[in-house]
Amino acid sequence: MSQQQVHRVESIADFHRMKGLPSPQHPLISLFDYSTFDCSVEINHKNFVFDFYHISIKRSLGTKYKYGQNHYDFKDGIMFFIAPNQIFGIETIEEIATSKSGWVLMIHPDFLWGTPLAKSISQYEFFDYAVNEALFLSEMEETTLQAIVKNIEREYTGNLDKFSQGIIISQIETLLNYSDRFYQRQFITRKVINRKILAKVEQAINAYFNDENTTGLPTVLHIAESVHVSPMYLSSLLKSLTGLTTQQHIHEKLIEKAKEKLSTTELTVSEIAFELGFEHSQSFSKLFKNKTNLSPLEFRSAFN
Repeated sequence: MSQQQVHRVESIADFHRMKGLPSPQHPLISLFDYSTFDCSVEINHKNFVFDFYHISIKRSLGTKYKYGQNHYDFKDGIMFFIAPNQIFGIETIEEIATSKSGWVLMIHPDFLWGTPLAKSISQYEFFDYAVNEALFLSEMEETTLQAIVKNIEREYTGNLDKFSQGIIISQIETLLNYSDRFYQRQFITRKVINRKILAKVEQAINAYFNDENTTGLPTVLHIAESVHVSPMYLSSLLKSLTGLTTQQHIHEKLIEKAKEKLSTTELTVSEIAFELGFEHSQSFSKLFKNKTNLSPLEFRSAFN
């Protein structure tokens, strides 16, 4: 992310004003057609942060955008999830006046207050993905989500009553559950790209342990930055491919290195722990036994 000024949008009403849209029908939630979206402001303010959730499907013909490090031309439906306080960059690369379609749903956290979704929304990991780690939808998937959005639209544009909020929130939850399913599908169908990321993860972990100038244990953030994806996206991707999160991959490699040192050197357990980045040998011994059911000394004795 560049160091230029970040443009904070504090309310859904502010977003509407910024984009030249009519005032939202509800101060805490908004749903509108992407074809009415004014993109000109994005050229002047390339870094944004919202104080609300922003979910959208965009399809744009003749317009190219840059989200993070990726370029999108939106020929197919691409879905974005932006959480409150998440900084993201956007830049219009090329714009030819043709057509665009899709929808944008914005939800202020206060709209969810006092409902189960207020707590469970944090479990949807894709809100912590970088904005350029978008969800590429098939035509069938987009149709499924469009039907849910239509249900939200009917409640949003109708006469709001005491049932409206509950119905809208249940539809939002359904939307998020389907999105979660489709992301899992994407992890599987984009195997070639994702296998390359997995290989880079292995290389990054190996490089860290082989670098004598590093101190401490490798972090998930360090590994994610090494392969140029967000920490949450990386862990979700790896878990889908291998059943292990990034942290578990780090631990697996750490135990592999520990076994190598225990079996081929005469270093003490404390010396091995220090070389691997542990501040305290007790922490190393506890992790080793948890992973192998043997203490480091028991492993060395059994190996010998």
